[in-house]
Amino acid sequence: MENLKLLQTIVAAADDKHAEDLVILDVEQLTTVADQFVIMQADSQRQIQAIAEAIEEKVTAADFPISQIDGKSSKSWILIDLGTVIVHIFQTETRKFYNLEKLWSQAPQIDLTQLTK
Repeated sequence: MENLKLLQTIVAAADDKHAEDLVILDVEQLTTVADQFVIMQADSQRQIQAIAEAIEEKVTAADFPISQIDGKSSKSWILIDLGTVIVHIFQTETRKFYNLEKLWSQAPQIDLTQLTK
């Protein structure tokens, strides 16, 4: 998997800030938008912001380019576009509403244990 180091960096940053219910969907065969979607949640706007900032900081420090960050002022959803990987940081209720896992249910999930070694 080409994005292994990038995914490891994202997972580590999210874990440091106690992101909840982290899921990685391998959408490479389903869309040209990205290879993987990383989806996570937090209960408060403050925690969503902290997770996004940690990911931005660690990804930049590891020399991965950030294409765009949307929703920084949002209370419910921040999207970080890293080219081949798109990170979705949701407020818990917003994640339930949009239910990306169901929308992309044909995408296999990536086992997180291979990323936390």
